[in-house]
Amino acid sequence: MAHTPVNHPARPIYRAIGGLTGLYLVAFGVLGVIASAGNEVLAQDDTQVLGQSTNLGLSLLSALLGAAVLAGTAIGRNVDVAINQWLAYALMVISLAGLALIRTDANIFNFSVATVIVLMVVSLVLLVVGMYGKVGTDEEKEAWQKARLVL
Repeated sequence: MAHTPVNHPARPIYRAIGGLTGLYLVAFGVLGVIASAGNEVLAQDDTQVLGQSTNLGLSLLSALLGAAVLAGTAIGRNVDVAINQWLAYALMVISLAGLALIRTDANIFNFSVATVIVLMVVSLVLLVVGMYGKVGTDEEKEAWQKARLVL
């Protein structure tokens, strides 16, 4: 996208924030697996971790997505930008679907309102990190600055 900054000066900070977000997702997933051990994968019970309702399925999904964010952060070279942006959109869709299905039998990930809010915040953080973490050549940076000044 032409309006996405290239070589932003705060890029290392955004990359670190992305890594911390991935660590949070992994920690939530691991703690959720421990707390929901012995339950069904998609159980709808009162299992809570870090103030959020969860089950084994959501915990495994969170750990997997967090590992993907951490892998992207470790690789860098705009791989993290793509992973962060796509996972941000996926988490938004998952959390909105969870909000829509929160009081039904279709609530397979045992969402609560707190879980939806946290997932939305995590997805917005990943989206911002993805937008400001792009690395490019000097020519791409110059083209972005020229396009920015025209606006």
